[in-house]
Amino acid sequence: MYLAKQKVVTIEDRIPKLKQRRKQKANRRLIMYITFFFLLLSGILYFQSPLSKIGEITITGNQNITSEQISKLSKLTVGTSFWKVNQDEVKQNIKEHPEIKEVTIQKKFPNDIKINVSELKRVGYISGHNTFYPILENGKIIENAQKFGSKAIPVDAPILVDWDDEALKLLTKELNKIQPSISKLISEIHHTPTEYDPLQMTLYMIDGYEVKATVRNFAKNIPAYPTIVSELDPSLNGYIELDVVPTFIPYEKESTSEEGEMVTDESEG
Repeated sequence: MYLAKQKVVTIEDRIPKLKQRRKQKANRRLIMYITFFFLLLSGILYFQSPLSKIGEITITGNQNITSEQISKLSKLTVGTSFWKVNQDEVKQNIKEHPEIKEVTIQKKFPNDIKINVSELKRVGYISGHNTFYPILENGKIIENAQKFGSKAIPVDAPILVDWDDEALKLLTKELNKIQPSISKLISEIHHTPTEYDPLQMTLYMIDGYEVKATVRNFAKNIPAYPTIVSELDPSLNGYIELDVVPTFIPYEKESTSEEGEMVTDESEG
């Protein structure tokens, strides 16, 4: 037996490889230092440049509240630090407005702020002091809303007349269930209670028809209105009684007495 011959590597053979490894390690370290220095310099230049300040504030989703109002509530201004924007704080500031339901804030690099709001729906208006006060879906009346001019009339929701607080709450709940396409067909809703129904009301529609209904199940019954009107003779004058079975009643309804005389609903003078 004999030992297998092994190749012997001398120190002279190892030195070039060691030098090469040390050089590669030094190069990597140098690249790391240069990169860190470049990033540090870029950061300093960025925070001293206009790019680190808010350049634009975009507001979307608002219909009844002006963008200027929302911008003022946010307490954000162009030119302030982009990175110091506290999104939760901005949301709370904007939600102080009684008509704001939800707020989302998006910071878009390099320096844009996007604010999207969701408003509480206006289900009606109450007339007063040469203007109209909106009623929100939660039943709250906004008395400091943007005023309508003396000749301006809101068209996005009906005007409510002669409603007491209790009946108004019930009506508000029903109006909130109605689709906007139906709500816009109603011009005015007057509270006209009777001995038998304290929640009776009279609606004046934008197409000229008059509707009598009750607050109970109103949101369930009113969607049938367009179909009912489409089947009426436009030459007839009368009102629609919106109940379980909708009925058209002419204004000059006549009935025959037992003696065969014609008696009108109007009393003789």
